[in-house]
Amino acid sequence: MSPKQEVLNVGIDLGTSRSSISASNGQKHLVESFVGWPLDMVARKVLKKDVLIGKEALENRPMLDLHRPLERGLIKEGSDRDDEAVRELLKHLLVLAGAGPEERGDLKIRAVVGVPAEALRANKKVLRNALKGLVDNTIIVSEPFAVAYGLEELLHAMVIDSGAGTTDFCVMNGRYPTDEDQRTLTQAGDSVDEQLATMVGEKYPDAKFTVHMVRDWKEQYSFVGSPKKAVKVTVPVEGKPTVLDITAEMRAACESLLAPISETMLDLISRVEPEYQERVRQNIILSGGTSLIANLGTTLQKELDQVGGGRVRVVKDPVYVGADGGLSLATDAPESDWEKLPA
Repeated sequence: MSPKQEVLNVGIDLGTSRSSISASNGQKHLVESFVGWPLDMVARKVLKKDVLIGKEALENRPMLDLHRPLERGLIKEGSDRDDEAVRELLKHLLVLAGAGPEERGDLKIRAVVGVPAEALRANKKVLRNALKGLVDNTIIVSEPFAVAYGLEELLHAMVIDSGAGTTDFCVMNGRYPTDEDQRTLTQAGDSVDEQLATMVGEKYPDAKFTVHMVRDWKEQYSFVGSPKKAVKVTVPVEGKPTVLDITAEMRAACESLLAPISETMLDLISRVEPEYQERVRQNIILSGGTSLIANLGTTLQKELDQVGGGRVRVVKDPVYVGADGGLSLATDAPESDWEKLPA
């Protein structure tokens, strides 16, 4: 008999803004979800690389054809470069985990990939194609389901996973979720950035800043409700570094998420079987990068008072919770659940 082939299980959280991987060999890595190719021969000579990924791509973006392949939680249909960017991003994550095409040898790679719910519905074929030759078997799931699985919150729970491109909802009923159990909103981190940029630009028309600067401001200072202190940033105004107070704009941009998220949360609760609604209300989990907005969890919890009260808790590690959940699912999944991919 031949020896049993060694297997490496990995969980991948393929996000709009950041992507992460957790592997059964103990490797864990996080990268920015950006992929770029040099614009011309001069850029290629300077960069000395054919493709740049993550933070390196962001730092060198003026020289690159830069792609963010999961814009708005979806892979752009008909865009060969975005399809290629998804594959490069997946390959990069696997290389970081010691499971790239050149490192794997005879190792069998099994990957559970968590994606925004809309991408799961609309881009599953694209994702399968991107994984061909990189892994042997795959299961593609929604990000909130991966979070729920990793936390072992599989019954009478709701996960609200708010990232950059989308806010995804998933009600867990002790089985794989159906489309009826899930919902997706485009109100998420990117929409906060857009509104913040617009409002700051209107208040300070001579200020010069980029969307990347706005994203950094949000990640440092975002809040809903009453601010602990004024939010002040430094930007060039007519070439001179100038301190601007953007407290009101930050609050308004962040609070634009409250109505759509709370309305969707309450609507999904109303669709749960009546005898289980209270259990779900008491077990709502907020994850994703946008969950780090100060006071967001407690404010959403107050919204539950109108239907009898409840509890919203924010996950402690939103960076890796999706990838860790994917790894847990990969470890537990029976052979019948895996899809075999061609080499």
